[in-house]
Amino acid sequence: MQSSLTEHRSATPGSGGPPPEVGPAPRRSSGRAWEWSLAALLLLPNLVLLVVFTYRPLLDNIRLSFTDWNISSPIANPVGLSNYIEWFGRDDTRVIVRNTVVFTVATVGISMALGLALALLLDQKLKGRNLVRSVVFAPFVISGAAIGIAFQFVFDPRFGLVNDLLARIGVQSPDFYQQPGWALFMVTFTYIWKNLGYTFVIYLAALQGRRADLDEAAEIDGASAWTRFRRVLMPQLRPTTFFLSITVLLSSVQVFDIINVMTRGGPQGNGTTTLVYQVYQETFVNQRAGYGATVATVMFVILLAVTVVQVRFMDRGKQA
Repeated sequence: MQSSLTEHRSATPGSGGPPPEVGPAPRRSSGRAWEWSLAALLLLPNLVLLVVFTYRPLLDNIRLSFTDWNISSPIANPVGLSNYIEWFGRDDTRVIVRNTVVFTVATVGISMALGLALALLLDQKLKGRNLVRSVVFAPFVISGAAIGIAFQFVFDPRFGLVNDLLARIGVQSPDFYQQPGWALFMVTFTYIWKNLGYTFVIYLAALQGRRADLDEAAEIDGASAWTRFRRVLMPQLRPTTFFLSITVLLSSVQVFDIINVMTRGGPQGNGTTTLVYQVYQETFVNQRAGYGATVATVMFVILLAVTVVQVRFMDRGKQA
């Protein structure tokens, strides 16, 4: 009787004996292994697609940039740095790079500024604002080739809408298809009109998710509308602006359909030729796929450098 009482006391918590075992011990290592296995299983298809359709073509393009290859030939002859030396030494390189920079800076800056202005306007409680939102966004989902064909009639120097509007005020329409500067303005305007709906929708979503209490507090403190916009609203839109600056930049640099439909890189040789259009022209028109790969590699390096600078600038803004 006494021995059984002693055993009972030793099994009771706080009696000095070992605590009773309640169920099996947790298996943390096996749980973590299962989580890693599940993550790898979910990530594997995406990684395979990235390697097959992004990284492998990128490496093949860099390899081809060091060759002289006719796209219809099965043999690519190595030429070292000859393609790069030729690209940096050609007379038309400066014109093409300038066209690319002007087109990209104008489309990115103007489309983002107009998109933010429209988002601020249509975020107000206005009658018929949903219809206007749809009208603004609609061009973004239309094919670039279709928009290019439509705007050919808009900018036609004899029968176009622009010519008719300018004639009403006694101004002669410029020849958009013969003057390189006006031709570049024409394709830039067309692309901004098409892409405006994208920046507008992204900014509108950001505005609807902002903190209204900050605006109310600034207004109560007597801050002006410009001060509230600059000191309260824009810091909240910084991540959205950073996102748009990268996506719109990458989209603008890769514009091909509008330029091909409206001007085919002209007038006067390279009036509207950009880097991406030069890639197409050298690869498929001049049958110099190796040189076209060189232009594509140079464009990739430039975009990579610009993106790195944007990321650094965004990180410094966050720290500030």
